Amino acid sequence: MTATEKEIKEGGPVVVVPERMMVQRAKTHHGTGFAASLESARSELNAMDLDENPLGSPGGSSSTSPVTPGSPVTPADLPTADTFAFAFDIDGVLIRGGRPIPEAIEAMKMLNGENEYGMKVPYIFLTNGGGKTEAERCIDLSRQLDIEVSPAQFICGHTPMREMVEAYGTVLVVGGEGEKCRQVAEGYGFRDVITPGDIIKDNADTTPFRKLTKEEHSNSKKRNFGEVKIEAIFVFADSRDWAGDIQIILDLAMSKGGFIGTLSETFDEGPPIYFSHNDIVWSAAHDNVRLGMGALRKMIEMLFKDVTKGKELDTIAFGKPQIGTFEFATRLLQQWRKDEHRCNAPPDTVYFVGDTPESDIRGTNQFNDKSKNDWYSILVRTGVFQEGTEPAYKPRVTVDTVLDAVKHGMKHEFNKKLRAASGGLPLHTLAMRNFSLNGETPVGTKTPILEMSESNTPEGASTPAVAPGQ
Repeated sequence: MTATEKEIKEGGPVVVVPERMMVQRAKTHHGTGFAASLESARSELNAMDLDENPLGSPGGSSSTSPVTPGSPVTPADLPTADTFAFAFDIDGVLIRGGRPIPEAIEAMKMLNGENEYGMKVPYIFLTNGGGKTEAERCIDLSRQLDIEVSPAQFICGHTPMREMVEAYGTVLVVGGEGEKCRQVAEGYGFRDVITPGDIIKDNADTTPFRKLTKEEHSNSKKRNFGEVKIEAIFVFADSRDWAGDIQIILDLAMSKGGFIGTLSETFDEGPPIYFSHNDIVWSAAHDNVRLGMGALRKMIEMLFKDVTKGKELDTIAFGKPQIGTFEFATRLLQQWRKDEHRCNAPPDTVYFVGDTPESDIRGTNQFNDKSKNDWYSILVRTGVFQEGTEPAYKPRVTVDTVLDAVKHGMKHEFNKKLRAASGGLPLHTLAMRNFSLNGETPVGTKTPILEMSESNTPEGASTPAVAPGQ
C-alpha cells in the first residue's frame, strides 16, 4: 500500500505497514493503543483512493490472504524488556545506498521478539539525515526493513529545529530535493519559508552559474527581496548545488541585518546559520565515503573568513554529536516506551549503535558522562568506520554488523541479570528457570527455560566478531 504525496502533505503523520503484517495484527490483537491505531489507520487508508501494491505481492492481495512465512510480526502479548532499549543510526548501520544491510532485517526481527529470551525490546532511530518529513522517512524505512516504524520513534537531523518555530518569522531553508525542505519547515510551523530558488527567481544574477529549471522556476515564489528581512538560515539537508547555496548563504552572512543584496561594513550583522548536523562524511552506495553537510559548513566558514579578510563566522549545528540531540532522543524514547510498551520509566541502559566515531560514538560517550542512565556506545564496521584504523572516539565495543550489536546488547543485559541473581556465586552453579530480561518471573510456557551449566553459561558463550574494549 502506498500513500500519495497529497495524503502525506495534508493528512499529518502516516505510517504505512506491509499488508501481511496488518493481517497478522488483526488476527492476534484487538486492544487499544498504538497497534489498535494502526488498525484504524488501515481502515481509513483503504477507504481512500490509493494505489495498492503490498510488499511481497506484485499483483496485490486482499485482507484475507495468508500471512507470508517468515513474517517479523510477533504475538502481541510477548513481554517487553523494561530495563534497556536500543537507539540506531540509519545510514551505514541499517541502510546503505538506499538498500537494507542484510543483517539489519534479522536484527529488527530479534528486537521484535524473535530471540531466545522471548522478549520484545524498545528501540528508536536517530539519524543525522533529513530532507523529508519524519512520516516520509518512516514510510521508507518501514518498506526497507519490513517492519512498522512510527514517527514517534524517529528523529531526523532537523527534527529538533521544530522547537525554534516561535523564535523566527522569515527563514531561508537550504538543501534537499525540490520543495521538500520548504514543506518540512512549513509542516513544523515556520510561518514564512524562503528557498534559494525564490532568491534566484527574483534576481538571476545572484548565482551566475546556476539557472533554474522550468520546474524550479514554477515552484519558486516571486518576492521583492529588497523588502524581505531573513531572520535565520536553516540547512535542513545536504545541498544539491553547493556553489549556488554557498553564494547565497555568504551573501546573507555578510548582509546588513538579513537583507539580501546589502553589504555590512562590520560583517557581523547577518542572520544566524543553523545546520541540521555536522558529519564531514557519510556512508552511501559508493565504496568510499561521500562528503556531507559538515564539509559544506567548513567551506562556508573558511570562505567567509577569506572574503572578509579574517572575520570569523559562528554557525550552529544540531544532530549528533550535539548533546541537545541526545537529550531530545531521551525524551522521545521515554515517551515511546510509555505509549507503546507501557514502561513509564527511563531505561537503565540505552545501547546506541552507529558507524561514525566522530558523531555517533563521540555523542554517545559525551552524553553518557552527564546522563543519569547508561548510554552504551557500539560501533559497527558496515559504514564510515574503516577496519584497521583507530577510531578518534572509542566505543565501548566494536562489532561487525548491527545484528552482532543487538546480540551483544541482549547478552550483556542477560549477564547482568544473572550476576544480580547469583548473589556473588559463580554463574555456572546456577540453574536458571523461567529467567527473563524484564525483571519479572514469566508465567506459562511462552518464555523459554534456560538450564545453566559449565558448558553453556553465557559467560563462556561466544559473541560474533566483538572487539574488546567495554
